[in-house]
Amino acid sequence: MRKNILKSIFTILIIVTLIFAVFSCKADKKGKSVLGFSQIGAESEWQTANSKSIQKAAEKYSIELKFSDAQQKQENQIKAIRSFIAQKVDVIAFSPVVKSGWDIVLNEAKAANIPVILTDRAVDAKDESLWVTFLGSDFVEEGRRSAKWLVENYEKLKRADKKMDVVNIVELQGTVGSTPAIDRKLGFEEVMKNYPNYKIIKSQTGEFTRAKGKEVMDAFLKAEGKKIDVLFAHNYDMAIGAIQAIEEAGMKPGKDIIIVSIDAVKGAFEAMIAGKLNCSIEYSPLFGPQLMEAVKDLMAGKILPKRIVTNESVFPAEVAEKELSSRQY
Repeated sequence: MRKNILKSIFTILIIVTLIFAVFSCKADKKGKSVLGFSQIGAESEWQTANSKSIQKAAEKYSIELKFSDAQQKQENQIKAIRSFIAQKVDVIAFSPVVKSGWDIVLNEAKAANIPVILTDRAVDAKDESLWVTFLGSDFVEEGRRSAKWLVENYEKLKRADKKMDVVNIVELQGTVGSTPAIDRKLGFEEVMKNYPNYKIIKSQTGEFTRAKGKEVMDAFLKAEGKKIDVLFAHNYDMAIGAIQAIEEAGMKPGKDIIIVSIDAVKGAFEAMIAGKLNCSIEYSPLFGPQLMEAVKDLMAGKILPKRIVTNESVFPAEVAEKELSSRQY
């Protein structure tokens, strides 16, 4: 009988130990949230700075980060999101390559009770319950700011041989179907409708890359040549590619062709100081801390606002030298 009692006590001790181990594991998991993040790619200085901001912030906030680079392909992002779902992460965040085609995978995340945060770019899914918040810039406003700066400053920057009756603009758009490409064009055209002498004579995607920006600008120059007065580039990398094309065509960027771009990365400030870029509209990639705050709030059971907007400015060439030293990206 004594053996049976000892055996029972031993069995109880094993059960208690196992229960304690299970609860300890759960406590540890709750103590460190897991975020699965899918980045668009690393095609620009902006994306590199954005990835670093998110990685550093995750470390600072003690959040385990599972990071995936989609290399500009939607199918890679969908695979990454499904992988995050299978790994049972606490939160999924991603910057969508394009605007459409997300309903199925986002419904899978919803079915798994994993909240989704959109960063940098929005999606066009009709069911807004598929994501908890969208954290990023106001791309339409960036387009508006680009246009407003241009119409307010073009006359003092124009070529000496150019009359103000018509201002011919060429546009390098971002990735086809992406939110920034759609919205920046929308905002720019919204303002330009009030200035009929400003005309967009060519508009084509440069895919947000330097090489494609140069290629398309080459084609614009061959077709229109000195008729081009202004270049509006949806990002800095395309602007730099276009600047190379303009120089190779024997023209002076920033003088023969006024150039406005979006990003305000360090390279843009250097280009403005060199006189090759006239204005850069800020599009900040440093929202890593805001993203981690949102993850922490979700894990604490807080309700997030549906839209979180980053603060941004406009930087004309005349302030570039003063501002360069303070740029973090």
